[in-house]
Amino acid sequence: MRFDLTDLRLFLAVVDAGSITHGAAEAGLSLPAASERLRDMEAVGEVELLERGRRGVKPTEAGEALAHHARLILGQMTRMRSELGEYAKGLRAVIRVLANTAATTEFLPERLATWMATHPQIDVKLRERQSMEIARSIAAGLADIGILSDAADTDALHLQPFAIDRLVVVTALDHPLAAMTRVRFAELVDQHFIGLAAGALQDHIDAHAATIGVRLKFRVKLRTFDGICQMVGKGVGIGIVPETVARRYKRRVQIALVPLADEWATRQLSVCVRRNDELAPPAKSLFEHLTSKPLGVRRARSRKAGGAREL
Repeated sequence: MRFDLTDLRLFLAVVDAGSITHGAAEAGLSLPAASERLRDMEAVGEVELLERGRRGVKPTEAGEALAHHARLILGQMTRMRSELGEYAKGLRAVIRVLANTAATTEFLPERLATWMATHPQIDVKLRERQSMEIARSIAAGLADIGILSDAADTDALHLQPFAIDRLVVVTALDHPLAAMTRVRFAELVDQHFIGLAAGALQDHIDAHAATIGVRLKFRVKLRTFDGICQMVGKGVGIGIVPETVARRYKRRVQIALVPLADEWATRQLSVCVRRNDELAPPAKSLFEHLTSKPLGVRRARSRKAGGAREL
């Protein structure tokens, strides 16, 4: 059997996502290209690797065996690159980081800038993902470092606190909601929203709307928080954004911010890795930098694979 590293990464992504579509996206391949690779893997090996059904895919017994060896091979490749990189002068290293919307837009830029300025030979490949996808990808070895919320299942990962992310409602100053000290998400379902055109945060909000059986009414979806706040200030609708965003734009546009009372609206963000001792030196250095000064975290939390929570 001849499987290249792209095949192995794709197969692990599909297995962990339980979906060829989502696995292809995680591996950076189009759906047709990913499907063709998977078919070729099964044809070359003359063995069925995936059971395909209406609700997704799951590995066969042979697929479980392949996934086990793929994790070992990719882990060994990471360690090999790390050791060789210590001897190769001028060789650029790349750290793969996955983060949710709040981390990507609000907390990471400044923290990354400080570290990257002192590590000119290291590049960071940053992608925005939902927290649950981040947890799966880190566990599968598809990225080095993840920054996610405590809503994700992270029992198999090593975590350190990073920041507290609070979501708030932003409204025009003369909007009836502006006089409230806090509001529950269920009280907003009749409002007209200004939303994000795409991104993990909007997916997160839409998912919580679905859990209470509603679809939010959007007047328009924009690409930036800046656009949302400007629209809200003009009375076009209301929005849900990170508190750090609302406070920053409150100085520039006429908006009020109202805290969301729901538990899911206050999230502890954590930096996660699969195993701290598996990280290449550049990734370990970045991990230590990101976790050295948690932002607004009152209680530190660390969780290691197979261990209990430590508060």
